[in-house]
Amino acid sequence: MAFNFGAAAGAAAANPTGAFGGFGTTTTAPGSAFSFSAPANTGTTGLFGATQNKGFGFGTGFGGAGTGTGLGTGLGTGLGFGGFSTQQQQPTLGGLFSQPTQAPSQSNQLINTASALSAPTLLGDERDAILAKWNQLQAFWGAGKGYFNSNIAPVEFTQENPFCRFKAVGFSCMPNNKDEDGLVVLVFNRKEVDIRNQQQQLVESLHKILGGNQTLTVNVEGVKTLPDDQTEVVIYVVERSPNGTSRRVPATTLYAHFEQLNIKTSLQQLGVTLSMARTELSPAQIKQLLQNPPAGVDPIIWEQAKVDNPDPEKLIPVPMVGFKELLRRLKVQDQMTKQHQTRLDIISEDISELQKNQTTTMAKIAQYKRKLMDLSHRTLQVLIKQEIQRKSGYAIQADEEQLRVQLDTIQCELNAPTQFKGRLNELMSQIRMQNHFGAVRAEERYYIDADLLQEIKQHLKQQQEGLSHLISIIKDDLEDIKLIEHGLNESIPIRGGIFS
Repeated sequence: MAFNFGAAAGAAAANPTGAFGGFGTTTTAPGSAFSFSAPANTGTTGLFGATQNKGFGFGTGFGGAGTGTGLGTGLGTGLGFGGFSTQQQQPTLGGLFSQPTQAPSQSNQLINTASALSAPTLLGDERDAILAKWNQLQAFWGAGKGYFNSNIAPVEFTQENPFCRFKAVGFSCMPNNKDEDGLVVLVFNRKEVDIRNQQQQLVESLHKILGGNQTLTVNVEGVKTLPDDQTEVVIYVVERSPNGTSRRVPATTLYAHFEQLNIKTSLQQLGVTLSMARTELSPAQIKQLLQNPPAGVDPIIWEQAKVDNPDPEKLIPVPMVGFKELLRRLKVQDQMTKQHQTRLDIISEDISELQKNQTTTMAKIAQYKRKLMDLSHRTLQVLIKQEIQRKSGYAIQADEEQLRVQLDTIQCELNAPTQFKGRLNELMSQIRMQNHFGAVRAEERYYIDADLLQEIKQHLKQQQEGLSHLISIIKDDLEDIKLIEHGLNESIPIRGGIFS
């Protein structure tokens, strides 16, 4: 079958338990069998090798039962394309567009299917017409077997047959990562919280699987939640050379190593259900993919999908076959919607915090402006007094006389009846007239800044203390004056008696 979703899921479900408690205890292959410079598995030549036909990763990225990896692990995280070779081999994990060998030829298969749907000759009476309708129903549904001749094996109806009605074409993002980036996607059948809590143990276990070479370092690029309690982990491996330089291991090389049988078994013991290289597609690969409709998809629908592509530079059409695929994409959509909503909530909180900070900053700026104005006035007063003292006793100089003339001219302009002072007086009179309206006055509300109000209170308090001190001094002086007057009045008769 071209869309071998069941086989992909079955291969992924071979993981027995894969609990994270087994990190560090997994038996791995010896390190000498692995070399990033020359892969040990000579039968695997990388992304588009001539001896490997992994096929397109739609089978597992958009798979059915057992994987549920979501859109992010299909085209969104690297299509996992294994090759476009024309050799007919048995399809492996992710083999969607590979051409497997079939017992009957394609022409005989189509003839048998047509016979089962139109003219079965199994019973030789009117019941064959009922059997034909039943076969048509099975073909439309995409399940069951179509019996049409007692001497020929029945036709197996799958959802990939051309007559299945439950199929459509959607669009997925194409990966844009280079092979040099070395990004490989591992899908774990574990929750994200478990992955994050045991991330260090996971890195150590992967390092042991790679042979425990000290020149290799496993790094986690990102962790993302997938539907059905699965988690996507993006990793890359850095290789350090003896001269001190380092480079990332290419994604295809690392993926080919993970696809080895013993390594794949070790990964399954860790809970890995799917692995694929996240690499971009070349223009030739995209062209070949678009020119060849997937098996079971009407070429007319495929051409219409290419026309309806909203962004051909970033999106690529992918087939959706069956209700399981539709349910999987619905789960992925819900998952992405939740992630977007979470991100929007975080952005909203950041915006609210920034608005609060902006309000506080604006209030501080206004306060600093008032302080600057006050300090400017005080500085100007100090400069005036200093200049007066410095020029005391000197005659008025020419520049000072010129400045005095300019100030007198400005004063005359301000005091002119038709100029600014007259207009200000008119405005003041209008304001006083408006203040006579009680209703308007009752509705007026004035607000004073708390810091400014505190400064006003402090200033009034100092004025009050100054007045109290002045009043006490005046009282003391009056008492002294009264005492002096009383002393003078008493001394006058004494002096008169002496001179009499």
